[in-house]
Amino acid sequence: MEKLIYLNLIAESLGISLFWLAIILIWSAVWKLIALWKAARKNSPVWFVVLAIINTAGILEILYIFVFSKMNGKSAEKPKQKLKRRR
Repeated sequence: MEKLIYLNLIAESLGISLFWLAIILIWSAVWKLIALWKAARKNSPVWFVVLAIINTAGILEILYIFVFSKMNGKSAEKPKQKLKRRR
């Protein structure tokens, strides 16, 4: 019950209702989890740490999912050329 009072005080100080604060927190958490999942699956530890630490209400996470993860994917998908041995 005390936590709800603190959340209500935070929401009031921001000039929004507790409902909208909850919506913003859920929005941010969903995008963060999706971005962390993608970063872990793509083996990007730097992005994983950055996304885990920085809280931007989903903005950085959305950018990673739709922009940066695709950039990393293109470079990783290039086939490697075999080196020819000299005799």
